[in-house]
Amino acid sequence: MDERAPGAALSDAERTTALERFHLLQPALEAGVPLTQLAAAEGLALRSLERWCSRYRREGLAGLVRQPRSDRGQRHLPAELVQLIEGLALGRPRPSIAAIHRQIATVTEREGWSVPSYSTVYDIVRPIDPALTSLAQDGSKVYRERFDLLYRHNADDPNAIWQADHTQLDILVRDERNRPVKPWLTVILDDYSRAIAGYRLSLMAPSALQTALALRDAIWRKAEPAWHVCGIPDVLYTDHGSDFTSHHIEQVALDVRMQLVFSTIGVPRGRGKIERFFQTVSQLFLCTQPGYAPAGSPIPMATQLMTLPDLDTRLRTFLVEDYHQRIHGETHQSPQARWDAGGFLPRLPASLEQLDLLLLTVAKARTVHPDGIHFQGLRYLDPMLAAYVGEAVTIRYDPCDLAEIRVFHEQQFLCRAICQELAGTSISLREIVQARTQRRRELRAGLRDRRDVVDILLAPPRPSDRMEERPSPPPSDTRVDAVPSRSGLKRYVHE
Repeated sequence: MDERAPGAALSDAERTTALERFHLLQPALEAGVPLTQLAAAEGLALRSLERWCSRYRREGLAGLVRQPRSDRGQRHLPAELVQLIEGLALGRPRPSIAAIHRQIATVTEREGWSVPSYSTVYDIVRPIDPALTSLAQDGSKVYRERFDLLYRHNADDPNAIWQADHTQLDILVRDERNRPVKPWLTVILDDYSRAIAGYRLSLMAPSALQTALALRDAIWRKAEPAWHVCGIPDVLYTDHGSDFTSHHIEQVALDVRMQLVFSTIGVPRGRGKIERFFQTVSQLFLCTQPGYAPAGSPIPMATQLMTLPDLDTRLRTFLVEDYHQRIHGETHQSPQARWDAGGFLPRLPASLEQLDLLLLTVAKARTVHPDGIHFQGLRYLDPMLAAYVGEAVTIRYDPCDLAEIRVFHEQQFLCRAICQELAGTSISLREIVQARTQRRRELRAGLRDRRDVVDILLAPPRPSDRMEERPSPPPSDTRVDAVPSRSGLKRYVHE
């Protein structure tokens, strides 16, 4: 039965087929040539000619169009064979169609099935659901990234949600020994405005301390007049890194009434906004700086590299003068303007000292001595300490700058004690630890050399050595007048 709509136009291929059949039927239709004679002359089946004539008289030229098969698109293959082909195609690594065709030949012969053609195997493999293919061959992680339905959350106000994360920058700087190293960047980003609330550059790997120092920079007011982002966020959204899930950060969140929310383990897509910021830093800032070293690039000479403070100054200028003033492609506002447009008063701690008490994680118990507080082999002094000699205090310090420490007594801030030896300079705990370690190595090397000499010289003589040192007995008829020579090395007191 022809399902063509009345008056539907014929395609070029259908028209060609219909005209060819009409020319074959023309002698019978116009000259009255019998169909049996026409069938014999053209080598066609009589039944086919009769059917064509009937359809032409009923439908005209459209009746001569070749009719599609009723079973078109259906495969006459056992369901088990189709599942076998699909299962092989979903293997890891994915085999070629030719390999699948060769593999099923043995099975079809054993089961008594007809061997499908290469094109049939291709037609079975090609329409397999890409999601099923990704899950089978790439794993659940890649599948989630490509096919999972996402819920994209956006904060409704400034400081409603802050995101925090770390990355190692593709740039080399000189460390304290003039060695090229790649620094780490810790960033706190406001989800609503995309503005950077605070950051921290360090040569040390991410830690709870770096996170706390970045939060300190983010929460407190900035020295730059154009950088207004500050305050305590309602939510801090991070990954499951140990520095973010530490007990100290949890306690800080309780103290400042800040909720901690963690992304799903192994699913970083929820932190896409801060990941996009890291790309912006690399594409707009790092690539123009000396020492830029993306993966696979040659290592620049040490003389061409900046120090970490130099990089920090340039990055801060980029954030305040460029990134915060640049129109964001998604919000269609600059980050600083979008944060300011809220017209709200951010929540702030009562003082910087209170914030330091909460965030500076390195806390040590010390006793105030008459000559000050002893810490890391250094002495820290302040006139306020005169009233607390002999008292137990708690000190908090920035490991990247040991020139001063903050002193607390019974949870109350006392003073900033200064190390006079380091006044006007900045020295890191890492430098002190490395210096101490190098000194211990030198002392241990000298001690090892001396112990080796002691072990060698005080070792008991071996029997073979004693035989060599013993003088041969003189002949019986010869008088020995001289004392036999002995070794010049005295080993025991009774020798």
